[in-house]
Amino acid sequence: MRRHALWLVALALFAAAFGRDRFDTWIAQTELPPLAVETSVEMLDRNGVLLRAYTVADGRWRLAASLDGIDPQYLRMLVAYEDKRFFRHGGVDTMAMLRAVAQAAWNGKVVSGGSTLTMQAARLLEDGTTGQIAGKLRQIRVALALERRLSKDEILALYVNRAPFGGNLEGVRAASFAWFGKEPRRLTAAQAALLVALPQSPETRRPDRHTGNAQAARSRVLERMAESGVISDETRLAAETEPVPAARRPFPALAAHLTDRLRAETPGQQVHTLTLDAGLQARMEVLAERAAREAGQRQSIALMIADHRNGEILAAVGSAGYEAGARKGFVDMTQAIRSPGSTLKPLVYGLAFDQGLAHPETLIEDRPAAFGTYRPQNFDGAFRGTVRVREALTMSLNIPVVKLLDALGPARLMAHLRRAGTDARLPGGQAGLAVALGGVGVSLEGLVRLYAGIANGGRSVLLTARPGVAQPDVPQAVLSPESAWMVSDILSGIAPPKGAARNGLAYKTGTSYGHRDAWAVGFDGAHVAGVWMGRPDGTPVPGAFGGGVAAPILFEAFALLKPDLDRLPPPPPATLIVSHAGLPAPLKRFRPRGAAFAEAPDAPALAFPPDGARLNAPGNLLPVKVRDGVPPFTWLADGRPMVTKSHDRDTLIELSGPGFVTLSVIDAEGRSARSTIRLD
Repeated sequence: MRRHALWLVALALFAAAFGRDRFDTWIAQTELPPLAVETSVEMLDRNGVLLRAYTVADGRWRLAASLDGIDPQYLRMLVAYEDKRFFRHGGVDTMAMLRAVAQAAWNGKVVSGGSTLTMQAARLLEDGTTGQIAGKLRQIRVALALERRLSKDEILALYVNRAPFGGNLEGVRAASFAWFGKEPRRLTAAQAALLVALPQSPETRRPDRHTGNAQAARSRVLERMAESGVISDETRLAAETEPVPAARRPFPALAAHLTDRLRAETPGQQVHTLTLDAGLQARMEVLAERAAREAGQRQSIALMIADHRNGEILAAVGSAGYEAGARKGFVDMTQAIRSPGSTLKPLVYGLAFDQGLAHPETLIEDRPAAFGTYRPQNFDGAFRGTVRVREALTMSLNIPVVKLLDALGPARLMAHLRRAGTDARLPGGQAGLAVALGGVGVSLEGLVRLYAGIANGGRSVLLTARPGVAQPDVPQAVLSPESAWMVSDILSGIAPPKGAARNGLAYKTGTSYGHRDAWAVGFDGAHVAGVWMGRPDGTPVPGAFGGGVAAPILFEAFALLKPDLDRLPPPPPATLIVSHAGLPAPLKRFRPRGAAFAEAPDAPALAFPPDGARLNAPGNLLPVKVRDGVPPFTWLADGRPMVTKSHDRDTLIELSGPGFVTLSVIDAEGRSARSTIRLD
């Protein structure tokens, strides 16, 4: 064993014979190995908390760490145990070498090593050996060169990022996550001591395989630290009682589907900071896993929460579990195109309000109706007769909404779906009236974006998981502010699911044909959330419907998001808030398309301004004139009543400002005329 100390003697003789100047030149000409190393791609939440990490190309966990992100106590213990003169020597500790030589000569074997932290960093950089003299000389040369080119903190950072900690763990940050499930910013004395001990023999001291060895090595570090005054005896005794981890912990893998997608979008980016909230994301994933488990085998769930004021996604759950199997958890159901059932009805009603076809207090018929060969039925097969539009939406009746869409035209609905930013897709051909009842494909993210637009005063919202992504300067108009408020007011009056608090959440449920998809989407004054439940393969789930399975999860998600809902905004000033009796005559009862738009010799016509005109309106006051028709007249701008019960054919209306505006005039018999103009 005496031969193992010969490298120390050889080094001393070599340095003496080489000469100081030539030695300096030899060190200066050292070609260092690459200092940079591939580290794990990281996904961080809005507060810098690790959501997800990926192994590097060779399958190792190597998470980049800076010294200010590591517990100072660990760093003190590391230096005190491995290289107590680290901050004083130039890369090689002569005193430690002489001590090692003397001990080896006296005992006939190596008792202590002379390696410094800098030399260990050099060995890690080159993945070299320590048992051969040539290898040790190379290590010394690299260590001395490192000391000349890097600061002590930079050398220490090299070590803590490269040191092995058992298995495929490299670096103290990866080790801290694997053995303790946390960042290394704050470690107990026992945890710090274990991390000091592991790199000396990472495989024989692995806590999950050799718990006894790990505990003994930790005890030696603690004892040495107490002797040197780094920790107190009381701290050492308390640390000895702390159990050594018997198993590795999984690395964080929150928002797995979303992070995979974002990583693929920017493959060269190492650290991604997202808008998600790690705590909320974790709570949503637990909720989703439980809901899917209770729903039964093969069923999955998707859930998304966003801030509709700025479009930031706070949580996104793509499935009940990120794995293959009966639930097909690897499929991201926030992106899957599915039938939305009745969840598009609020947009149809909002467009009808905008076009002056209806008001929440307008009466509409829920009776058997035929639209060519299309004969829609209500979900329960019953008919309610004459109902208010508010009630028709609250009860999610099918026939009234199809009547409204027939008057609006399906193409208008599709255009506004796209304005909202949804990824609406038709199964084939042109849009028909069945679109109102789910005859179109959308994703959960697209549906959440639609409801975000309604919640945002009718202005489209760009959903994003990356902070700093600005909303468009001119958002698309999904609905007018007045119509968006009226829709929100109706949705907030829908009764909550059984057992949920009546908290005023504005929400709507939906069930696709054949019970293949169950939906619930809702919002308050700040946040919007959506839930989808079903089977990823599209097979039916008998008896499942949005109000029964998805709505309770939606309400629970909001409860986990915050203790109290944010109030919905007050109505815009121009909102017509009256009872049915106070409505203008044309809005008291909905008239089918033929009645509302039939051409007749005496039908009203806009004499001014003509359709397509481009005008200046001083003070935003625009003169308008109607010919023919039966007074009194109601004038609307973008669906908002501006003048009601007017017997004059000439009047002034006040508009909100420059831009495109649709003017409508309705006479006493419900006949209308309209024109679209542009104000400069």
